[in-house]
Amino acid sequence: MKPNEKIKNLRELNDWSQEKMAEKMQMSKNGYARLERGESKMSLERLAQIADIFGLDIIELLTKDYERAIFLVNGQSTAEGNINYYSNNELELFSLQSEIEKLKLIITHKNELLAQKDKEIELLKKMNKQGNLSLED
Repeated sequence: MKPNEKIKNLRELNDWSQEKMAEKMQMSKNGYARLERGESKMSLERLAQIADIFGLDIIELLTKDYERAIFLVNGQSTAEGNINYYSNNELELFSLQSEIEKLKLIITHKNELLAQKDKEIELLKKMNKQGNLSLED
């Protein structure tokens, strides 16, 4: 199922009109309708906004649901595992790249928090040595 089809299904499951969905996305009804019909390309930001509205991860909107093709290797169909499974590689690659970027941002943020924590600990140690800090409750 394509992302625009998933979005339409999710909207209908929530019993929302296209107008209500357009309101939630702060865009025109016609603009939203074009997105839902697949007539307009959706930016990553729009997909993230839609995923947020439905409480989903953006990857869930991007991945196809079990749409896989089976190809035989060397034309053989033996039971020794000569069947390879291929899927829409471009979409999966894009999804994985998006997930990697998201995880990199999370790691960067956590590293910044750790560095800030270390600075605060050092400052507290210095203050404690100078007698400027009371550790009593």
